[in-house]
Amino acid sequence: MGTFHINKGIGRSVEFQGLKAQYLFIFAGGLLGTLILVMVLYMAGVPPYACIGTGAVGASVIIWQTFHLNKKYGQYGLMKAAARKRHPRYIVSRKAVYRYFHSTSNKQKS
Repeated sequence: MGTFHINKGIGRSVEFQGLKAQYLFIFAGGLLGTLILVMVLYMAGVPPYACIGTGAVGASVIIWQTFHLNKKYGQYGLMKAAARKRHPRYIVSRKAVYRYFHSTSNKQKS
């Protein structure tokens, strides 16, 4: 009988070079978007050095910003910050004040 080793990473979130969870998708999507932008610029006739410069600057900004967000918010903090923006700060009620104090059933018994 052979011995089998248990994978100790079960249940953990995916991590690559310190980036966790949704930051991997932001990172990959940003670099893919930068690549597509460079290809479109090149096919449009922009000089190659300008395309390379745009790609290098774009990729650098995406890498820096992604690692900055990962460090600032952590694994789930970015989702929590986005959810916090969707909640209202206060609830507005348009009913007149006297309607809160009167009974809603004003029916008389016959």
